[in-house]
Amino acid sequence: MTAISNIPATRRPGRAILATLAISALLAACAEPEVILPGKRENIRSVLQDPGLEPIESGPVANVSRAISLPAATSNASWPQAIGTPRTRTAHPALGAALAPLWSSSIGAGDSRRQRITADPVVAGGLIYTLDAGSTVTATDIGGRTVWQNDIRPVRDGEGQATGGGIAVSGGVLYVSLGYGSLVALDAATGTVTWRQQLDATGSGAPTVYDGIVYLTAGDDTGWAVNTANGRILWQISAATNINNVLGAPAPALSDDLAIFGFGSGELQAVFRRGGLRRWDAAVLGERPGRALSKVGDVTGAPVIVGDTVYAGNQSGRIVALDTGSGARIWTAPEGAIGRVWPAGDSVFAITDTNELVRLDARDGSRVWGVPLPNFVKDRPRKRSEVFANHGPVIAGGRVIVASSDGQLRSFDPRDGRLIASTPVPGGATTAPVVAGGVLYVVSTGGKLHAFR
Repeated sequence: MTAISNIPATRRPGRAILATLAISALLAACAEPEVILPGKRENIRSVLQDPGLEPIESGPVANVSRAISLPAATSNASWPQAIGTPRTRTAHPALGAALAPLWSSSIGAGDSRRQRITADPVVAGGLIYTLDAGSTVTATDIGGRTVWQNDIRPVRDGEGQATGGGIAVSGGVLYVSLGYGSLVALDAATGTVTWRQQLDATGSGAPTVYDGIVYLTAGDDTGWAVNTANGRILWQISAATNINNVLGAPAPALSDDLAIFGFGSGELQAVFRRGGLRRWDAAVLGERPGRALSKVGDVTGAPVIVGDTVYAGNQSGRIVALDTGSGARIWTAPEGAIGRVWPAGDSVFAITDTNELVRLDARDGSRVWGVPLPNFVKDRPRKRSEVFANHGPVIAGGRVIVASSDGQLRSFDPRDGRLIASTPVPGGATTAPVVAGGVLYVVSTGGKLHAFR
């Protein structure tokens, strides 16, 4: 007590503090010794620093080889628009077993730092239609000769100020959406512009055409219905705005009575085709943990309707199957889709957000097999910034075909994912392949249309 009484009043510990110190000492004496777990210590942020690590959610370790019943191969003369709508889709186009190059033809500007080709080719009436990285539309015949070209950039806009767009052809008219913010109708035989409709935002999505109406997603948050005869607006729908978007927008898919739109926010909206009255809303939500890219939730796997089911995917790690009539969720798969999915038989094929080609069971979304596609251009931990682009898939000639920017057109066995063949694409692919008349067409990064048979 003498020692404590000699401490100045301002420095004497209170009784509560002394009691706390005594209790802490008692607990420390009774505590069990710390258990040091064996094994290598890992940085908890390593999954964020190395995008090449496997995601937390993953499929089975081993792939499964399983028989598949594909639709009968059909010799189709045309490929008029995106595959989401059953009435304009060829489920299994005929294609020869061994692909060899036929010809190559220039379509205009290729990919550059600021501009990209985003429009897949379309085929109708013996012509292949393409849109370059700017605003030049080209019609090429099946022998590789240019029939006509037309730069449809708006008069007041300068060259290189916008990029992106999509094309569809129906009834002798070519419909082209432009990143410049317009939808243009051209005579498919001559390239003459018949009408132009200004949009409220970039028209970088592919249009879908049926029964006198052009359907289009513009600016990632607005759905349009436009009269094919004169370009007048019939109705519009809107979705939540999201600034974290990728270039391009999914083509709407059409059933007998509904138009289904996908948006940059991850929303899916089904509306009645004629009046735009909303039928149901759904969302493709969810992401792969630990990946910065998973914060971008665009619907990049455009809606595809098969019977009573619509499939769609986002680029952050989810593919969903919904009831077409009600929007009710059937299943969700922990895989993203960076492009269209391709349903076939009892399966759904897709290129995922981690650059894998996967086969999913169409009944429950479970993974049957997955095979890696070209991914990082420089596959070293500190150099993993640029990745190869993989486009597709398309099922043709009994196999799954993927076109990649690494310069290869690859064919896989749909039963087990085994690589069957690989064909060089000069300059690397920048669009998904399309098939018509037993010929496969794909556009390269250098702005050339390549034909293979």
